[in-house]
Amino acid sequence: MQTVLITGASSGIGEETAKRLLEQGYTVFVAARRLGKMRALEELGAHAIRMDITKEEDIVTAVDRITAEQGGIDILINNAGFGMYGAMEDTTLDDARYQFEVNLFGLARLTQLALPYMRKQGAGKIVNISSMGGKIYTPLGSWYHATKHALEGWSDCLRLELAPFGIDVIIIEPGAIQTEFGDVMVGPLLERSGSSAYSDLAQRVANATRNSYEDGKASPPSLIAGVISKSLRTERPRIRYAAGKFARPVMALRRWFGDRIYDRVIMSQV
Repeated sequence: MQTVLITGASSGIGEETAKRLLEQGYTVFVAARRLGKMRALEELGAHAIRMDITKEEDIVTAVDRITAEQGGIDILINNAGFGMYGAMEDTTLDDARYQFEVNLFGLARLTQLALPYMRKQGAGKIVNISSMGGKIYTPLGSWYHATKHALEGWSDCLRLELAPFGIDVIIIEPGAIQTEFGDVMVGPLLERSGSSAYSDLAQRVANATRNSYEDGKASPPSLIAGVISKSLRTERPRIRYAAGKFARPVMALRRWFGDRIYDRVIMSQV
């Protein structure tokens, strides 16, 4: 059976995807900074690796281990990421660079190391977990959206480069998903901009985010796990899969009605 590596697997989409693929018989390696959070996955048969996606030595060690034990990675699911919010003016460039290190450069380095094996065998799948935020934008999310827009373009170029080697590049665009995203986003947002010139907007965005991620309002991460699983079982997968609360209607709003209308609708929600 094929060998899969899933990053950011300690919770949410990564954890649910690992469970789904284990049930289907894949050999699953899971990676995250919090090794203890992956104990339940280990009990189900996953192989856990402690990995900080921003650290070269962690990435190299993970790939070396999988190569030694399985020969290489057949399917790479780049799921690790987070959303950093706050007014652009209030955000340090060090924080902005870290957002790019996690959401783009780390997964790019991991992909570089996984590709030689895939090219050699003439097959492979790279699944990049983007976001509806890779196609739209929201106030105070400049650096987060920049990373997801970049990931979309990076993935498109990669798809063209790897097609001759039989390697698929699949982009997943989740909407609002019941994960740690909202909790991780709101606190730092208010720390950066809650008392600045942008404080009123920051409070409104924080309240709208809490409302969107209240229990029952966001889609369960298992929904995205199902989409990922489906894409892996499809002989010719789609380039993009948009799924989850708000994803399709919000992206369609911008695409069909233009940025001015989109701006008014988004700002009316905060």
